[in-house]
Amino acid sequence: MADDQETLSMLSSFLPPDLLSQLRISSERRACPPTDLVEKALRWFLTHPSKDNAVYLSAPINALVEGLYVENTTMAEIKQHGDFGLGTFNFLDGEMVLLDGCVYQIRSDGNVYHVKDDEKSPFACVTFFNPDTLDDLENGSNSKGFYDLLDNLIPSENMLYAIRIDGTFSHVKTRVVPRSDNYRPLVEATKDQPIFDFHNVQGCLAGFYTPRFMESLNAPGYHLHFLSKDRQYGGHLIECVLGKVRIGIQHIPKLDVGLPITLDYLTTDLTRDVGNDLHKAEH
Repeated sequence: MADDQETLSMLSSFLPPDLLSQLRISSERRACPPTDLVEKALRWFLTHPSKDNAVYLSAPINALVEGLYVENTTMAEIKQHGDFGLGTFNFLDGEMVLLDGCVYQIRSDGNVYHVKDDEKSPFACVTFFNPDTLDDLENGSNSKGFYDLLDNLIPSENMLYAIRIDGTFSHVKTRVVPRSDNYRPLVEATKDQPIFDFHNVQGCLAGFYTPRFMESLNAPGYHLHFLSKDRQYGGHLIECVLGKVRIGIQHIPKLDVGLPITLDYLTTDLTRDVGNDLHKAEH
């Protein structure tokens, strides 16, 4: 801790106060020395000079709704587009959480597994997370409903946002999609999902808000996955009551969509309105 304070004091001679404050907060939140964060930021900036502030979709979500659960997009490719996000894995094998550049797989057995770069995904939604705003909440149980609270924090429903919530949660209810055969429609594959309830837990919610008019590309509204602080459990968020948390929100003005070059994708009719099916599968 003394070394961290010495580093921050040294950096204060040439970093503006707001950036120094963000560095201190990020260092504490991630339990990562400031020097490591500065090195990571410099490496990313020098190797990704042309990266825009964009949400990247590895495929449009309507392909997933129609049952296309096998694609060739690797985790290594996905991480080129972001260090934060969510998704699933080939054969719909659990929920994906991407945090600080690490990919976690939450399977229907309730356990969390680390994921290698050569694992593949039919759908992922990621970005490089750099919050525009940080809001500290002392006791979410006394505030408005969870989604009402988020509605008050985003300035417009017509834009994309990345949302990260770290801290203590009074209650989190999640579900985890079980592994499924390819071509089985999502609304069928998600009928019998295990449900998990967690009380007074520490962890992180990670995900996005997507405008309703983009429902053929991404899950509309709020789509969040939970991962416990010890990285032992989590899932797709169903319900949540906040405790003491920090809410980071990033406004994202661009959307980058990958179109898979596989026979299934190229030959499937994706013109059907999947809104109702997606709503049933997500909720």
